[in-house]
Amino acid sequence: MTRPTVRDIAREAGVSLATVDRVLNSRPRVRENSIRLVQDAVEKLGYVRDVSAANLAKRKEYRFAFIIPDSRSKFVETILAALNEVKQVPGPDRISVDTILAPADDANATARILTGLDVQRFDGVAIMCPETPQVRDAVIRLKQAGLAVVALVSDLPSSRRDHFVGVDNKAAGRTAGALMGRFLCGKQGKVLVVSGSLLSRDSIERRFGFDGILAERFPSLVVLPTVESRNDNYRLISIVKQVMTAHRDILGIYALGSGNSAILDALRATGRIRSCTLIMHELTEITRAALEADEVDVVIMQNVGHLVRSSIRVLRAYSDNTPIVDSQEKIRIEIVTKENLVEL
Repeated sequence: MTRPTVRDIAREAGVSLATVDRVLNSRPRVRENSIRLVQDAVEKLGYVRDVSAANLAKRKEYRFAFIIPDSRSKFVETILAALNEVKQVPGPDRISVDTILAPADDANATARILTGLDVQRFDGVAIMCPETPQVRDAVIRLKQAGLAVVALVSDLPSSRRDHFVGVDNKAAGRTAGALMGRFLCGKQGKVLVVSGSLLSRDSIERRFGFDGILAERFPSLVVLPTVESRNDNYRLISIVKQVMTAHRDILGIYALGSGNSAILDALRATGRIRSCTLIMHELTEITRAALEADEVDVVIMQNVGHLVRSSIRVLRAYSDNTPIVDSQEKIRIEIVTKENLVEL
C-alpha cells in the first residue's frame, strides 16, 4: 500500500492543497472548520509527515549553539573535537553548529552568555555547565523566546530545559561502587573520592550513587569526605598527597570527573599509584595511557560522538515538534578495562 500524500488529504477533506499546506504548517488565516476537516483526514488516512523532506524542499537550515566550559579538561577537548567533526562532515540536513566557550567556574559569566544569545539566530541550545540560579533563570528566558534547550553531560532539572543528554550519573556512581567493592573483595579500609567541583550535578549524583551501593553491599569500606579541587590541578595534587600520607589505609580511589591527570601525578609522587584500586571517568588520552600502564583499573565512559550527535538530533526534533526515539538517544554507561581497550 502506498503512503498517503497531501493530495489524498485534500481530496478526503474536500479542501484545496493550499489549505492542507497551511494546516500542516500551522499557518494563520485558516477557518476552524477547514482545520478540523484536514485533521480528520490526516487521522483517517494515517498520514505521517516527512519533516526532513519538507525542510529540504524549503531549504531550511538548523542553527544550534553549544555552550561548553572553557577548561583544560581532556574530556571537554574530546567533546570539542566531536563538535568539529560534525561541522566538517556534511549530512543530509542543513545543520550549522556554533561552539561558544564559557568560563568554567563563573556561573554569572555563563548566564550572561546565555542571556546575550541572539534568539533570532538560533533554533536551539545545548548547555554543559553547573546548575545555578543564574543559569536556571537564563534557560527560562531562552525557553520563553522559543528556543529548544538541551542539558549536556550534567543535567539542569530545575530549569525548563527540554531534554538531558548524558548517562544516568547516579547509576554510573553505583556502577563505580559495585566495581570498587568487588575489586577490594571484602577488605577493610578507606576509599577516597575526588572531584574537580561539586557544583556540577553529575559529580553530586555520582557520589550519591557510589555512597549508596557501598553502604548497601560493602560496609567494610569507609568512604572519606570528597576532596574537591575547584578545578585547580595544583591544589588537587597538594590535597591528594596530604590525604594519602595521612591515611595509609586507603585502599581505593574514585575520581568523579575532571582532574584525572593531577590525581595520577599525585599518586605517582607518593608511590601509591599501584597500591590502590583506581576508578576514573571518561576515556581520554590520559586515562587510556594509565589503563595501558596498569595505573588505572577501570574507566567508566560515555561515547562522546553519541553525546554530540544525540544532542543535535534532539534539538532538531524539538525544533520540528517531532517525536524523539528514546532508544536511539539513550547514552549508555560503558566500562573500559585494559583488556577491552583495544576495541575502542
